[in-house]
Amino acid sequence: MNKALHIDHKHIKIVIKLRNTFLISSLLAFIFSCTEKPAVEESDWLTPFEKSKGTETFTYEEGIAYFMKLGEAYESFRVVEYGKTDSGYPLHVGIYSKESSFIPSDIKKKNVLLINNAIHPGEPDGVDASMMLLRDMLQGKVNVENENTIVAVIPFYNIGGALNRNSSTRANQEGPNEYGFRGNAKNLDLNRDFIKMDSENMRSFAEIFHLYEPELFIDTHVSNGADYQHVLTYLATHEEKLGGEIGTFMKDKMNPFLENEMKKEGWDIVPYVNVWGTTPDKGYVQFFDSPRYSSGYTALFNTPSYVIETHMLKPYQQRTQATYDFLKKAIVFLEKHGDELSKAKEAKFEADQKANAIAINWSIDSSKVDQIRFKGYEGSYKPSEVSGLSRLYYDRSKPYEKEIPFYSGLKVTKRETKPDFFIIPKAWGNVIAALEYNHIKMTKLEEDQTLTVDVKYIENYKTVQHPYEGHYLHYDISTTAKVEEVLFRKGDYMVPTDQRRVRFLMETLTPEGKDSYFAWNYFDPILQQKEHFSSYVFEDKAVTILKKNPELKKALEQKKKEDEGFRNSAYQQLEFIYDHSDHKERSYLRYPIYKYNQ
Repeated sequence: MNKALHIDHKHIKIVIKLRNTFLISSLLAFIFSCTEKPAVEESDWLTPFEKSKGTETFTYEEGIAYFMKLGEAYESFRVVEYGKTDSGYPLHVGIYSKESSFIPSDIKKKNVLLINNAIHPGEPDGVDASMMLLRDMLQGKVNVENENTIVAVIPFYNIGGALNRNSSTRANQEGPNEYGFRGNAKNLDLNRDFIKMDSENMRSFAEIFHLYEPELFIDTHVSNGADYQHVLTYLATHEEKLGGEIGTFMKDKMNPFLENEMKKEGWDIVPYVNVWGTTPDKGYVQFFDSPRYSSGYTALFNTPSYVIETHMLKPYQQRTQATYDFLKKAIVFLEKHGDELSKAKEAKFEADQKANAIAINWSIDSSKVDQIRFKGYEGSYKPSEVSGLSRLYYDRSKPYEKEIPFYSGLKVTKRETKPDFFIIPKAWGNVIAALEYNHIKMTKLEEDQTLTVDVKYIENYKTVQHPYEGHYLHYDISTTAKVEEVLFRKGDYMVPTDQRRVRFLMETLTPEGKDSYFAWNYFDPILQQKEHFSSYVFEDKAVTILKKNPELKKALEQKKKEDEGFRNSAYQQLEFIYDHSDHKERSYLRYPIYKYNQ
């Protein structure tokens, strides 16, 4: 593979342009282990956050310099660059290994926690929290055992947004004084890009994620929405979406552990506040994180995740401290229960490979309701000083603590039968590339072959009226299925489903999936008919077609009886005949990924 590789023993730098970085990373880890580290200096380790007493956050340049400084000072910490981002800057990962072992194969023998910061750089709490936590662990200032746990931290995921620094775009947020911007260098919201992979950032992230295969993933955020007393809320991967032992493990063991441990630190945490009605006191529903989001993406690979959301209206110092404590407690949990988590995860991989069908869509089950202890503020209405109309406000002089409904149940709305193989014609290179980025195993046909396959035709779909993250997303997709003989060419791709990442395959390659590649416009060329007819020419052919096909003539007459508009339109009748003839192109609305069973 052609790779650009730069090594600097002081600012340990790796630039990897293409995929399959395992051997390169292993070689570099060996080089690093032989490199003498400078002695730890009694320098000023205070961060901008600490110096300002919680009002400032790292700039991108300051943060990376601090990260590198940790790597220079401590043998057990290394900073590595993986690939590119849309900003032109590389994506950094800091790896804390107590045994100073940084070869990926060795790292995966431990329990890996991957922390992602600044996906929305206007929400920088995790940047400061993770920097301080790494420093404090390296310097022995916090009592956190990590003998069997590797902590990997992405300090700035959205580098373009971090460089777009300002003091105004977070209109709903209390501090810090300056921060980054939500959109990346291409103005993409990267927390909507995990499936469609429009950004260089995501392609580099996929390499990191699949190289280290973390036991647990945490994405740090700041909330928008209702006002309440809780400083930090969390969005956990839904136990029913994870499924099996891993789902039960997260709901019954990991979530309660983190809630209880955070309470010991003075933080009452609750699930992310996704208000269903007007105010939280009426109850709220668990956020459905489909695979476009970070936590929905990691769930496709049976990795449980937490998206932690500090509350926008709490002081920055308080929010960052709560984030610090959550990350610390997650490390404590992995050290104690990481082996159980890993076993439950492996059991789910095995179950997915053995399953005949995979769930690909869910919806909220409103018949299932829990009660949670919630600390809020009374919501009320008063005249607006701007419009004079009624406006919502939360009265902080009227706090409450009470049980409220929490709708967390999900129900499966579609299961898809798993074939032995998907077949993807080589023309669809964008799909092939996305599968390769996600380490999907594939082989190429060595010769032309005609195979009997299951074919889907797009029957109905809706499309959003305004662009969403650079796409006109499809939804409410339905299909019809047929069995057909199809000629495949040498070089077309056979994708076996008997592999660990089968769930990713099923949710992306089944067009009805909420975040399928079809939904994200990968296959829009099939939605346009390329050939048609001229009425005056086709009139005579239509007569011949009807004479040869009495059943079609019968169907035509029946439709005339039932549909007045059709009866009065000569063109619609010709089109009906054309659509039911051999003249109609097979590629129109035919989904070009095929299911094949040996």
